[in-house]
Amino acid sequence: QLNDSTVIISILQSYLLDRSQSLEKLASYYPALEGQDEKGKKTVEFQNKYFLMYQQAELTDNRTKEQYEEERKWRRWTDSDLVHMLSPNVYRTPSESLETFRHFDKVGEWEKNFSSWERTVVIYVGASVMWVMGKIIKRKYGLKDEVRDSLYDSCRLWTKTVGKKKFLGGDKPNLADLSVYGVLTSIEGCQAFEDTLNNTKIGPWFYRMKDACTNHKGSSSSHHS
Repeated sequence: QLNDSTVIISILQSYLLDRSQSLEKLASYYPALEGQDEKGKKTVEFQNKYFLMYQQAELTDNRTKEQYEEERKWRRWTDSDLVHMLSPNVYRTPSESLETFRHFDKVGEWEKNFSSWERTVVIYVGASVMWVMGKIIKRKYGLKDEVRDSLYDSCRLWTKTVGKKKFLGGDKPNLADLSVYGVLTSIEGCQAFEDTLNNTKIGPWFYRMKDACTNHKGSSSSHHS
């Protein structure tokens, strides 16, 4: 069982590039390294998690070495920078935290699996706990006093990097595009997301990605057979 989404995406993309290798064989190229953080808590890190594994002779993708390096760089940035902007922003204040949990209740259709009182407990207790956690994460990663500004800065950096292209991958998304889109999609519908659309220029790229994902417009390698 693999619990790291970055590794899973790397394995699947490697398989789409070169189906001569089994998924099990590809998974063996990403060994898990166990360690401990500064508090003694067990950690697991995967070697090569941002790399694609394929036999060069079998490769049908026509991207350059530099394009692969750029893709790895921004996938890594998504995990090390952008993702840490989320909790401090969607749980920024007690009221915003509560609003976020109510949004999750609605889109997650919790009423299908939990009773009314169970949902109420989860929403109010969860909102309180995550408001506190948001403050802790803010301090840990050195976000600005107004955490929205940190989120805006990251989104502006991304749109500047994409530039005038439709996607970082060019005419079609690459894995870095997919990573950033996945992170932002997780807060779509929250006030933090709406504020980001209103205060940065990431909206056009985001909705191009939404259309691309909805209509399966991935890079040509994803259609490799």
